[in-house]
Amino acid sequence: MTDSLIVRKVETRADFRTLVRFPWLLYKGDPYWVPPLVASHRNKLSKRKNPTWQHLEGDYFIAWRGSQPVGTIAAFINHRHNSYHHEAMGFFGVFDVFDDQEAANALLTTAARYLEARGCQAIRGPVTFSLNDECGVLVKGFDDVPVLVMPYNYPYYHCLLDHAPGYHRVMNLYSYTITLESALESKKIDQLLRVTRRNNERRQITVRAIDPKRIKQDLEIVKSIYNTVWDNNWGFVPLSDSELEAMVQDIRRYIDPRLTIIAEVRGEPAAFLMAFPDINQPMRYAYAHPGKPDILSMMQMWWHWKLRSKINRIRIPLMGVQAEFRGLGVEAAMFAELIDQAKGIAREMGWSHADAGWILEANEGMQRLVEGYNVEDYKQYCLYERLLSPTHPIRPQLVRRSRRSQWQNTIKTRSMQSRRVVATTATRPRTFVARTFKSGRNVPHAIRRNAHIPQAIKQRAARVPFPVRRGRDDD
Repeated sequence: MTDSLIVRKVETRADFRTLVRFPWLLYKGDPYWVPPLVASHRNKLSKRKNPTWQHLEGDYFIAWRGSQPVGTIAAFINHRHNSYHHEAMGFFGVFDVFDDQEAANALLTTAARYLEARGCQAIRGPVTFSLNDECGVLVKGFDDVPVLVMPYNYPYYHCLLDHAPGYHRVMNLYSYTITLESALESKKIDQLLRVTRRNNERRQITVRAIDPKRIKQDLEIVKSIYNTVWDNNWGFVPLSDSELEAMVQDIRRYIDPRLTIIAEVRGEPAAFLMAFPDINQPMRYAYAHPGKPDILSMMQMWWHWKLRSKINRIRIPLMGVQAEFRGLGVEAAMFAELIDQAKGIAREMGWSHADAGWILEANEGMQRLVEGYNVEDYKQYCLYERLLSPTHPIRPQLVRRSRRSQWQNTIKTRSMQSRRVVATTATRPRTFVARTFKSGRNVPHAIRRNAHIPQAIKQRAARVPFPVRRGRDDD
């Protein structure tokens, strides 16, 4: 007899541990799934450690059959998205489920009702946790390992979403594969390169790979123009300063300076293109999992990347041009430079092809550009949406601060009270109390433990309300 299905919110440490580990249960034995580092996956889901959660409001849910988890989902409001696009949109993500239509319907309905009760007019996803990260359901190209920062799921996922009550497809995303050999044999390639070089001279366009000795400065250029190059893209949300900083720090771990191109027009930074070795290929061989130290997984990944490289493709995830420089041929100039760079190092590094994606189905200009290089549309992703009927508008976002910052701020606001207690003690107790307060421990408790402090001082200190740090459920 099948156990009854129940969907519960993630509220305890045990629930959060189940949420983090569920993908390993779901994809056990799948030859194409690439497990992330456990700590990295945990930090991504942590509301405290992931900077994106600073402007999100939401919760995680797990579907259970008896004591067995059968699916997970996140329902959240991205306040930056709604402010930027003037919408009342909610999102779902972290959507993983067994081939169980009832469980999928329950999770998706729970997410929809959760967001509807908070004033959202529609729910869209899967997005984890923005279009700058993993998004969409894979609907084509299941016989290949996913590239870096792209989702992978079983073929039945889109069937579950197609049959979920109220959900419909709202946008398609395409990824293209480009083989270096076919690109060089393209009849258009020589013509494109000649036209591009003449155009560069006429419009004073210069392109260059970033300087290995000035990586920090060149990445600052990328960071300074990142939020301006996709301002008109469907669903795009500018990254916050903390998100940009986290992105740059992550990029520096994998960057190959020869594959990052910066374009300037008349000496002014205009665009950039970034390509990376596909780290998912060595990560697949490392196969991180709960119980295995991440340091061991990282060493194995490094072995299969740097010493016995298993990488035969690169990924081109980021390319953007500032609005005032669009239509000048800057995109073609960067692609031409990337091909020149790749020709020189592909044989040395063992790279044979590249993934260019994703590209929105509405971005016809970019599709025309990549199609000129003998590309193949080999993967397709889809986003879904469901309309909601809220009874009230979304409430304004409250300022979100971590418990650690709340603790520190509370200590600062109570500092004068603690100083009054310290000032009335003798020299030796004053030194002890000041040291205790600076270390962040509970001052009244520390004072009460010391018999040499007068009883009146203890009583005064006990009346000073200080916070007590407690455990967390989300990490």
